[in-house]
Amino acid sequence: MCTPNNSRSTDWRRSPEYDLLPWLASRGMPMMAYSPIEQGRLLQNARLQEIAAGLGATPAQVALAWVLRQEQVLAIPNAGSVAHVQENRAAAELPLSVSDWAALDAAFPLPGKRRPLEML
Repeated sequence: MCTPNNSRSTDWRRSPEYDLLPWLASRGMPMMAYSPIEQGRLLQNARLQEIAAGLGATPAQVALAWVLRQEQVLAIPNAGSVAHVQENRAAAELPLSVSDWAALDAAFPLPGKRRPLEML
């Protein structure tokens, strides 16, 4: 039986992309990203809000789409209602363009060096 690795991964916290995600991918293992919108703090980012507005989506949906862009990554977003679950689910099918991905990459770059994985 294989269980996923549970790691904090968001637009802001990209350390798992250095070693962990490639290692997991090479073994066919998923990673479960918890707190993918930083307990709401990420939603105040102006660039994230701008991209979301251009897509007719919420900043949370864009942030979740960002986390889910890698095939082996699952997310654990909070949901307090059926409508919230549906909003989160729609993030998986959000049509972000190449320029949207590039803008997100520029707004939330990889750290300059490998850093320890972060926890809540």
